Amino acid sequence: MGFWHSLNFRAALLSLLILVLLLGIWYAATGATPAVGSSAGMTPEQIEYAKMMGKDVGQGGGQSSGSVKASGFPTLGQMGSTAWGHLSHPFYDNGPNDKGIGIQLAHSLGRVGLGFGLAMLVAIPLGFVIGMSPLMRKALDPFIQVLKPISPLAWMPLALYTIKDSSISGIFVIFICSIWPMLLNTAFGVASVKREWLAVAATLEVNPLRRAFLVILPAAAPTILTGMRISMGIAWLVIVAAEMLVGGTGIGYFVWNEWNNLSLTNVIFAIVVIGVVGMLLDLVFARLQQAVTYVE
Repeated sequence: MGFWHSLNFRAALLSLLILVLLLGIWYAATGATPAVGSSAGMTPEQIEYAKMMGKDVGQGGGQSSGSVKASGFPTLGQMGSTAWGHLSHPFYDNGPNDKGIGIQLAHSLGRVGLGFGLAMLVAIPLGFVIGMSPLMRKALDPFIQVLKPISPLAWMPLALYTIKDSSISGIFVIFICSIWPMLLNTAFGVASVKREWLAVAATLEVNPLRRAFLVILPAAAPTILTGMRISMGIAWLVIVAAEMLVGGTGIGYFVWNEWNNLSLTNVIFAIVVIGVVGMLLDLVFARLQQAVTYVE
């Protein structure tokens, strides 16, 4: 089968067509239409409100200054201009509430990396213990089942009260949301290692530490990476919401700050950036998962 008839090519072509269709709908929905009103007879408060809603009111004599958008939603041209402005200068720093998108992303990724790394240090060793010991699995299962369903953001008030630092509180929230998928998948992967392989290791008198690294870890690696992939997706989802609550820096704070500034183009741009970064993070773990997956 040639490249032009391959599944990947056809899928990419279909994705491109869907994107073009969505952009076409966006263009049609936000295209300019003839003005239906002007500033004549409007109070200053009404004019200011109309401008805040993204409308271009006419000036004087009941005549419009041109055309107005069909709604306050930004056009594709405005989005392109906004995206170019952010991407051309991603690391500028003009003060606490005016930082480039690159700086905001760096803060968010730093928090996610620290919280995720701490969760790995706890979840993977503990998952090994739970997977290898039926006693520990039964003893810890009630605690895991109680703590796992709690929303990570529900921990934020307690973290802010005890830690008294918004940035560290955000890292703690990432830690608490990342630990459960990794813990459960590690325990499941370790418990699912074939008994025959463990029996061979016992026959060869392999010590427990070597058995864990040379037999159990390679066999459970695909399942562990699946848990890490799920945890990273949840962590990236949660950090955006957490930064909206605690403020300061980060892509979540950027979204909230731009909404307070009534800049819908910046909000949409940030949403797209969040989605693209999340997709790239997921792609990294998908590649790692493929690299450790073996065919029996």
